[in-house]
Amino acid sequence: MDVTAFREMKLTGQHHGHHDEHDDHGGLHRDLQATLDRRGMLRLGARLGAAFGALQLVGCGDSPTSPTPTTTTTTTTTTTGTTTTPPSSTASCSRIPQETEGPYPADGSNGPTVLTSTGVVRSDIRSSFAGMSGVAGGVPLNIVLNIVSASTCAPLAGAAVYLWHCDREGRYSLYTQGVTNQNYLRGVQEADANGRVTFQSIYPGCYAGRWPHIHFEVYSNLAAATNSRNKTATSQIALPKAASDLVYAVAGYEQSIRNSAQITLASDNVFSDGSALELATTTGDVNGGITATLSVAI
Repeated sequence: MDVTAFREMKLTGQHHGHHDEHDDHGGLHRDLQATLDRRGMLRLGARLGAAFGALQLVGCGDSPTSPTPTTTTTTTTTTTGTTTTPPSSTASCSRIPQETEGPYPADGSNGPTVLTSTGVVRSDIRSSFAGMSGVAGGVPLNIVLNIVSASTCAPLAGAAVYLWHCDREGRYSLYTQGVTNQNYLRGVQEADANGRVTFQSIYPGCYAGRWPHIHFEVYSNLAAATNSRNKTATSQIALPKAASDLVYAVAGYEQSIRNSAQITLASDNVFSDGSALELATTTGDVNGGITATLSVAI
C-alpha cells in the first residue's frame, strides 16, 4: 500500500393448546349408550373430530405474507460503453454519508488552499489555473451532482460544491511528488435552479488501497465556499466497477488495472460500511466520454 492509501484510511412464549372434556352423565350419554355400541362411538368420535379440525383450518388459516422488498443493481456493459445503475432506494432523499476529506483537500484545512484562488469557480477542471500551467490527461468524465435537501427533497439552488480527485496516475495536485506545481482537477461550481452542478474532468485512476473515487464538499453558497470551516457536508463518490474496467483498459491507466484488482467496495476503508448513497450512475463510453451522476442530499 502506498502512502496515498495509508494516509486516507480510517426477543419466548409457548402457546399451550387446550381442549374441553365434558363429564356428561345425563340424557345425552344414556341415549348414546342405548343406540351406539363402543365401535359406533369411536366412529362418531372420529367424524366429529375431523369435522372440528376442518372448522379450525377454515377459521385459522395463515394469512398471506407480503413479499419482502428487494434492491437491485443493473449493469449493462458492451465492448465500448457502460450503463450502471446503483441499488434503488425508497429513501431517495437520504442524507449523504459524511466521509473523510482525505489528506489532499487543498481547502486550507491541510496545507494549501485553492478556495480563494482566482478562477477556481469553473466547470472544466482539467487544467491548472491561477498562474499554474498543465493539463491532466485521461478519458473524459462529466460529473453531474444534484444537490437536494434531505428533509424536503427540494433542489438547493445556489449551493456551492468544491470537488477534487486524483489524476490518471493516482496523484493529487499540489501534494504528490511530480505534480506539486499543478492545481488541476480541482474546482468550485454553483448549483443552478435545479440544484445541479456539472464538472468536466478526466476519469481518475485507481491507486493502491482505495476504490476509484471523487471527493467533494458542499457549501451553502459561493461566498461560504471560500473557507472550509463553512462546509455543510463532506463526502465521496464511488465509481462503478463496470465503468472503471472499461476506462482502465485504455493506455495510460495500466497501473489502475493492477490496483483495482486488489480492492473492492466491501474492502475499501471508506465505502465498506455501505456505498448505496455514494455510488454514481454512469453512462457513455471511452470514446465519447463517461458521465457519472449522483443525487446528493444534505
